[in-house]
Parts: sequence; structure tokens; C-alpha cells
Amino acid sequence: MKVTLEKSFPMPASADTAWVLLQNIEGVAGCMPGAKITERVDDAHYKGTVSVKFGPASMAFRGEVEVREIAPATRTLRLYGKGTDTTGSSGAAMDLTARIDAVDAASCNLVGTSEVSMSGKAATFGGRMMGSVADQVLGQFAANFAAQAQALQAQASTTTPAAAAAPAPPAPPSQLNGLALIWAVIKDWLRSLFAAKKA
Repeated sequence: MKVTLEKSFPMPASADTAWVLLQNIEGVAGCMPGAKITERVDDAHYKGTVSVKFGPASMAFRGEVEVREIAPATRTLRLYGKGTDTTGSSGAAMDLTARIDAVDAASCNLVGTSEVSMSGKAATFGGRMMGSVADQVLGQFAANFAAQAQALQAQASTTTPAAAAAPAPPAPPSQLNGLALIWAVIKDWLRSLFAAKKA
């Protein structure tokens, strides 16, 4: 099963500052709820894990990330990731293109297009539910990325140019709260159900 998503998020930092952060793969991974880079194989290949918490139970996925393109002229990054859960019953792959678009001297937009493929047990979720869950995850990611971009922007305005080029340290990884995501999906489903009845 495949789901394609296109999203744009406003960022409280200049395009140049956000681009510095976007190229820091460890920092970007730290913005994703439950994700962590565990090994840097080389400049283009990484290994990592994603932890998802469903109440008292947890699921863990292991995977690989490949940096397929970095285009400074257009501030565009393309990543490909794939992984399986620890039981081997589910698999996932994602092709992501992220771009920084300047708005003005102090703000920009983070624009992303991704195609997510699921297999095994994970594919039993419907495309609608997968889309809703992905929206919630991307919203959390964008909020974390914005916080780091803002911190990096503040650091750049109070330090020397050489120090300002250093990316902000990645946020500590946190587990993705599966119950909160499921509740969000249920609310989305109920809204669509009642909207359909009114129509």
C-alpha cells in the first residue's frame, strides 16, 4: 500500500538557517518523534531506529536512510529510507523530497513531498488511516524542526559567522505516542462520518 503526501510548514527562521539544519541528518532525525540515528555509515548512508508506543506496549523498527540528493542552489534534500519491525512482520519505505522556500529575511517554508509504502501487518491499516497518522507525525516533526530552526536563528544573530554555521544539537529522541495518534485518527474519521451524514 502506498500513500503520497505533500505538505508545507511555515518556519520562524531565514531560508539559509533552515537549510543548514535540513542538511544535518542527525538533527532532522531528532525532530521526528521516536526516531534516532544509531550509525553514520558514510556521508550518504545512515542506520537508525524508530520507537512507537501504544499504551504499555512498544514497537521498534530498524532501518536505513540514504541521502540521494543535496541541491544547495534550490535548497532541496532527497532521502530514501526503508526498514522492518523487529518481528519482521511489517515493512515500510519512504521516498522524501524536502525543500526550503524563502518568504522574507526572517521566515521561510519547509515544503515536503513523500511517498510511503507499507507491507505486512502495517499495510492492513487503510490508506485513509495511514494518511491521518502521517499528518499527525508530520505536524509533530514540523513543530520540532521549527523550534530548532528558531534556536539556530537566535544563535546565528548573537555569535560569529563561523559559530553560526554549526547546526543546533538534535533534540533528544522521544517515543511516538501511538494512543494520541490513534485518537486523532478516530476524531478525523468521526468528523468525516458526520460531515457525510449532513451532506
